[in-house]
Amino acid sequence: MTADGHYEGMLAETVRVYGHDYELIDAYSARPLGDGPLPGVLVCHHMPGWDEWTREVVRKIASRGYNAISPNLHSRYDGATPQERSAAVRASGGQVDEQVLGDLGGGERWLRDLKTSNGRVGLIGFCSGGRVAYMASAKMPSLACAVDCWGGNVTAPPAEPNDNQPVPPIEMTAEITVPLLGLFGNDDPNPDTDQVDTIEAALREHGKDYAFHRYDGAGHAFFNWHNERYRPEQALDGWEKVFAFFDTHLAG
Repeated sequence: MTADGHYEGMLAETVRVYGHDYELIDAYSARPLGDGPLPGVLVCHHMPGWDEWTREVVRKIASRGYNAISPNLHSRYDGATPQERSAAVRASGGQVDEQVLGDLGGGERWLRDLKTSNGRVGLIGFCSGGRVAYMASAKMPSLACAVDCWGGNVTAPPAEPNDNQPVPPIEMTAEITVPLLGLFGNDDPNPDTDQVDTIEAALREHGKDYAFHRYDGAGHAFFNWHNERYRPEQALDGWEKVFAFFDTHLAG
């Protein structure tokens, strides 16, 4: 480990995990070299798919001393690229919540089974993965914490319940059992500031352990250094808040 707490060596690879209905799916993992014990982090990718930026995020988290894994939540959809699979997901009515939770459960089991695991697993999600993070904070009580990065369609509207996503996540707020961190850009149309206000009011009403941070001059996907929406100053502050949160709830 370096003086600033980063791990210089890691193993990064695509692995297979048993997801929903014990179906084997691909997942990308990165974990520091060494004996541990280390906490684990599940990474829920954004709607653009299980892509290069997602893999870079997994490695970034591993560099800070966490075993990290991102299951491919679009693995059952046709397409040669993440973009094509994402288009197929949208055309089908969105990700299937039951499948997504099952796939994440497979990733969680994989992290816990590592010899270097300290037994704690958290979750972070971006965009549609942020929506999943909110849902998982209610439906996956074995997690130690969750981070929602600009998760859209948490409230209804804009969420439109269907067979794939029958319950808007905000209706699950009373079931939340883990500390929740939320990061949002004030220029984001979904979730916009009114939606974030609604979510925060629901968390307050139910007495949940949460912290929200909102950033001026930032919109959707402001962490994503692969596109023009990247805002380095806000992203740097956001990442430090994420790692401080994980250090508190996972590494202690």
